[in-house]
Amino acid sequence: MGEIYYVMVAILAILAISGLYVGVTNDAVNFLNSAIGSRAAKFRTILLVASLGILVGVLTSSGMMDVARHGMFHPELFTFREVMMLYTGVMFANVILLDVYNSLGLPTSTTVSLIFCLLGSAVAVSLFKIGTDPTLSFTQLGEYINTTRAMGVVSAILLSVVLAFTMGTIIMWISRFIFSFRYMKLFRRFGAIWCGISLTSILYFALFKGLKGPLGGTAFIAWVDNHMAISLLIAWAACTMILFFLQLFRVNILRITILAGTFSLALAFAGNDLVNFIGVPIAGWEAFSLSNAANGDVTMLMEAMAVPSDGSTSSNFIYILISGIIMIATLWTSRKAMNVSQTELSLSSASDDGGDVQFSSSIFSRALVRAAVNTSRFFDKITPIKVKNFVEKRFEWADVEHSGAPYDMIRSTVNLTTASLLIAFGTSLKLPLSTTYVCFMVAMGSSLADKAWGRESAVYRITGVFTVVMGWFVTGLGGFVIAFILGLLLMWGGNWAFGAITVLCLYMFIHSNFMSKGKKGEKKKDDAQLRENLVDNTMTTVSETVKASTRIYNRTIAALMKEDRKALKELSAEAAEMYEDNRRLKYSIASTLRSTYGSDLNLSLYYVQILDYLNEMTKALVHITRPSFQHIDNNHTGLSQIQTDTLMSINADVNEIYSRIIYMFTSNDFSTIDEVLTMRDNLFERLAQSTKEELARITAGESNSRAGMLFLGIISETKTMVLQSRNLLKSRRYFIEQEGKVIRQSRIYE
Repeated sequence: MGEIYYVMVAILAILAISGLYVGVTNDAVNFLNSAIGSRAAKFRTILLVASLGILVGVLTSSGMMDVARHGMFHPELFTFREVMMLYTGVMFANVILLDVYNSLGLPTSTTVSLIFCLLGSAVAVSLFKIGTDPTLSFTQLGEYINTTRAMGVVSAILLSVVLAFTMGTIIMWISRFIFSFRYMKLFRRFGAIWCGISLTSILYFALFKGLKGPLGGTAFIAWVDNHMAISLLIAWAACTMILFFLQLFRVNILRITILAGTFSLALAFAGNDLVNFIGVPIAGWEAFSLSNAANGDVTMLMEAMAVPSDGSTSSNFIYILISGIIMIATLWTSRKAMNVSQTELSLSSASDDGGDVQFSSSIFSRALVRAAVNTSRFFDKITPIKVKNFVEKRFEWADVEHSGAPYDMIRSTVNLTTASLLIAFGTSLKLPLSTTYVCFMVAMGSSLADKAWGRESAVYRITGVFTVVMGWFVTGLGGFVIAFILGLLLMWGGNWAFGAITVLCLYMFIHSNFMSKGKKGEKKKDDAQLRENLVDNTMTTVSETVKASTRIYNRTIAALMKEDRKALKELSAEAAEMYEDNRRLKYSIASTLRSTYGSDLNLSLYYVQILDYLNEMTKALVHITRPSFQHIDNNHTGLSQIQTDTLMSINADVNEIYSRIIYMFTSNDFSTIDEVLTMRDNLFERLAQSTKEELARITAGESNSRAGMLFLGIISETKTMVLQSRNLLKSRRYFIEQEGKVIRQSRIYE
């Protein structure tokens, strides 16, 4: 056996560790979000419960999933070398694919990633094997690949997406209709019964999804299987009685139910989904051991891997235990897990401020919302007034928990209960349901039923949901394609290809996790810091934006003179990005004011004015840079000498005004603000005169019409820019003065 296979085993071990990191980062959202979203406990407590669930899950894990050994292909038809190349391609593709999704903040399924990466790599190796053997035909590909399993996964995905969303919507609507948002009084009477149902469902899920493997074959499991209805009834009665007595001692049984659900999902995740991360490396190690026992024969067929495994060997148990420790460490340290979690929380929260919109609208989402609004209006007309008012009152939002959470513990319990029931039901039918799909779609369905999707945010959230769902299906296609390409390269290039791909994947992994935080990391501001020091951060943003606007304006005029298409394209993109950043800042006004200076209306007014003027100024800059780029990009005639000279003269005046404004922004010395006002009025007179002169040239036929319209547009938007900058300066002065008053008053009260 060559040394390269020792290196491959080492690479598989390293990729298993990184796969655990990436996989836990991706799938932590499944069992953390309900508890985090409702703030059922402190974050550390939630992590402790989830860690305990992971630990129990790995200790009771059934071992290596056979899909990695013979689920997607028939190993008895492949040699040791071919199997090792196949598994190496799978791990490279799997880690890259999941890390890309986590970086984008999109939840995806490790199950689907594993299945399709295995399928893609197996197809690649099979095609190469058939192509290099003249005795074989490509029509025999079906003999090497197990397509039945892949089709079962795809069918289960489609079913789980639709079923989870539908059930989440229905169960949440019924639960909210019963308890409403002001649930405290009614919950004291019937909460134990309702939570008893939820806790029974969660226990049933933990038993049959997480612990059925290690407990399988026992008399207890056999009796429960044969008397399912009686077992569930007994469990419900026992849970209800326990919760009822706990409630008498003023224990919040909702927290207990939510933490129990978090524990059970974490247990099932570790006990079952663990194999998605380490199944392939362990299968590779098993193949290596078989070849090593046969004196390093790399041409031997892997018939032994076609035999189902029981996962009971001590070596496998040690690997699984180590993997569990790595999973727990990742859960406590991964920041990307919170990025993935934030996607679901933002799409399911009850906030309707329009702030920090992560997804844009689409034609489909707008049409869907329009149809929903029209349907709602139709039912409003035919529904009796008393019935409509009663139902609306049940869904009237009220923050009775006062926790500031994205949603309350009633919805969190519904999310956990529904997801547990669906996954347990799918498991009993031997359907390979994805926990990611079920948990996410249940959360989306419950948020829709809970009226968290108001008209202000519905189009964005629907687009977000479809973006995530389509991303799941792209996962399968992307995993197949990446693994297929890597499999072919490894089979064709051999050791050289293995070395090159190893270096490339290592670079991508390091770059994605440790080096790509440059520009994006600088642009993202910590919300807590913004709220603690609103004045400094807002003024810094204003100053930076004004400086950047001046620079972009200067460069745009110069690039337009030189007809520099590349520079204009870059400036147009930079101006558009700056406008979008300020637009997001503007639409976060409501949440910012509520958490900072909502009690001082004057200060709030000036803050709103600053952001409004800043938004209008950057919008005017976009209306200068974009038409300029489009004009040159379409190869239209450039500006005439008269137009160029006029713009250069105007640019000089604009620079003088902005230099004074920037000085006042940075020094907080507004003593020369009247001089800026005079300079602004003089500039406006020049702009008006330049407009008249250009209109005269157009009328006389002395100016190109397209160039003339571009010139007039720049003149008009320049006036808007300077006007909004002057207004911005005044609002900033008033803001700082009012801030001083607020600080002085707070000191007096202290």
